Amino acid sequence: MPDEELDPIIIQVSVPLPISMIHGALLDPAQLSRSFCDAAEIEPRLGGRYELTYRGEPEFTSRGEITRLTPDVDVGYTWRAPAPHDRTMNEPEPKTHVYFRLQDSPEGIDVTLEHAGWESGEAWEEARSFHFRLWDDRLHRFKEQLLRDAYG
Repeated sequence: MPDEELDPIIIQVSVPLPISMIHGALLDPAQLSRSFCDAAEIEPRLGGRYELTYRGEPEFTSRGEITRLTPDVDVGYTWRAPAPHDRTMNEPEPKTHVYFRLQDSPEGIDVTLEHAGWESGEAWEEARSFHFRLWDDRLHRFKEQLLRDAYG
């Protein structure tokens, strides 16, 4: 019997801005580079390149492909993990994917980040823990930057 997969990482923030502004920011390298990552290159089309660079510990670039793209609804892409998680998560090919879903809520727009495809085992649990901290920090930074851009 195969091992069970770990639950996906799911993080959500509510942003009181128009949905088109938020969706556009998820595909705008300049906006992403000010909050969600340190540098970005994006081809905003299905099958397009999605490259995010993070500086810090560890410094890495994740190069993926856009796998889902619905205007004002969602953006999804494959994910390449940094060392020391690259052997676990990337070989022979990226095994996880990141997905953003946008949805109306009483507080504005719920932005839900889901990182799925986690296998089981100690190395996977360590990788998932690293990514949970990364996404929690970066999604909240993304929200704060959107609000600063909109309201000053």
